[in-house]
Amino acid sequence: MKYMLLIRPEVDFDGEVPEEMVAATRAWVAEMTERGVRQQGAALRPPAEATGVRRRAGKVVATDGPFAESKEQMGGFDLIDCRDLDEAIEIASKHPVAAIGMVEIRALEEDFEA
Repeated sequence: MKYMLLIRPEVDFDGEVPEEMVAATRAWVAEMTERGVRQQGAALRPPAEATGVRRRAGKVVATDGPFAESKEQMGGFDLIDCRDLDEAIEIASKHPVAAIGMVEIRALEEDFEA
């Protein structure tokens, strides 16, 4: 089953992410890739660089800047393919951000035809 891990740190890093967090994340990526469960993933640029898009009454409105009202921001994502939710929880619990925030697990709707 495929799951999207939404990486949500609750720490507001002042500037760059500390090197020890980067190294721990790289080690997690290497371990999960070697296990064959991680299909892809990436860190996201800061929320201040985000663009929101809405369509209202036929008009497209694009706005700049951060939109989340809470400290929780999306830091990145990982797509994993594993046996079941129990394995997904085990994988997510090993992500370094699980210790300083939350790793949200969302099952993919695999029957959705785009």
